[in-house]
Amino acid sequence: MDATLLAPAVAIAFIALIFARAAIHKVFDFAAFTGFVADYRLVPESMARPLAALVAAAEIAVVLALIVPGGQAIGALLAAALLLAYAGGMAVNLRRGRDRIECGCGGAPQPLGWPLVGRNLVLAAIAGAAAAVPLSVPGLAGTLVVTLGGLTCFAAYLLAEQILANAAIIGIRR
Repeated sequence: MDATLLAPAVAIAFIALIFARAAIHKVFDFAAFTGFVADYRLVPESMARPLAALVAAAEIAVVLALIVPGGQAIGALLAAALLLAYAGGMAVNLRRGRDRIECGCGGAPQPLGWPLVGRNLVLAAIAGAAAAVPLSVPGLAGTLVVTLGGLTCFAAYLLAEQILANAAIIGIRR
């Protein structure tokens, strides 16, 4: 089993887990997420709720595309596009000096910061790279490796996210 053949599939599993977590956060606390969207001030306040619904639906679409055989490339491209849009929205607000708003990403509360923009750019690159390579998962052993690899990457991501959240909280208190 060639690990380079499995890397794109691991990336797809990793991105699917990230978007599943984010979508669950948005759907189950839609009112709070709508408030986060409004806080970005990128659209008129009357459009915050429809935009929040569109974002949540797009994240669900990413997850569905990534898990449906043959949909991975489209799902990964949509994931990359969303991540770039999120990075852009964060960057606009940071350039406006608005760094005291919650990112709305799901998980640990995090105020906007350039590390979050960088994180989204890296995740977009991972999704884009995964979309560009045909997937090949040979048999049960390959599926197991991909699943464990995706979960391992996701665990590392959660750890890094918590470190970023802690650093932001420490920075706010100073």
